Amino acid sequence: MNTTSFFGQTAIVTGASGAVGQAIAARLLDRAATVCLLARSEESLHSLIAEKAWPPERALPYTVDLAEPAAVTRLCHELSRQHRSVHLLVHCAGTIAIHDVEQARIEDLDLQYQVNLRAPYQITQLLLPRIIACKGQVAFINSTAVLRPAKGAAQYAATKQGLRALADSLREEVNQHGVRVISVFMGRTASRMQAAVHEHEQRPYRPENLLQPDDVASILLYALELPRTAEVTELSIRPLIKSC
Repeated sequence: MNTTSFFGQTAIVTGASGAVGQAIAARLLDRAATVCLLARSEESLHSLIAEKAWPPERALPYTVDLAEPAAVTRLCHELSRQHRSVHLLVHCAGTIAIHDVEQARIEDLDLQYQVNLRAPYQITQLLLPRIIACKGQVAFINSTAVLRPAKGAAQYAATKQGLRALADSLREEVNQHGVRVISVFMGRTASRMQAAVHEHEQRPYRPENLLQPDDVASILLYALELPRTAEVTELSIRPLIKSC
């Protein structure tokens, strides 16, 4: 591991207080990056930084509700004012509602669309000049629901399909500028979201049988640190033992 591979670089991680966001942020901080940590709760971000003993000069908390488009715009303008370059943008935030199509509420679809697709699009669009200027990288932490949509997950899978399309189209637009774009399709991972899904499914939650957040961080960092002669466009990672 090159402990200075991101030295002098600025990374932005959405959903930074979640399990996968935390793991990715930790890896980037270990590699000397400055990491802008985005989450809804200011208290959770400050608690996380203190708990992990992350250097406060490089672990920078930013509060935003991704369900509010105006708040996303304000935050991106703040980030643009404070950071001339954005070397890495990692979209980790997400939300899910599990219901069959017949019973699902349209309001749940609206929320998932906003958080899972519109906010990543909006953030990427507003920060793209900063990313292109330093030939940066954009990572979309997606879901294997894109590859194998399940019963009750039509809304969630549809928004994640849109996220995949966003990544694929963006890649075609920005590769010529030296920008790399990767999608990581993540199987069931030990997290608050997955605990809630198991509760909804009325099944016992055994996080030790699921992907671990650090597994996702490990595979993503491997791809991000490849020489610039190569680009990994998609990765699919799932639990070794299928118990779900």
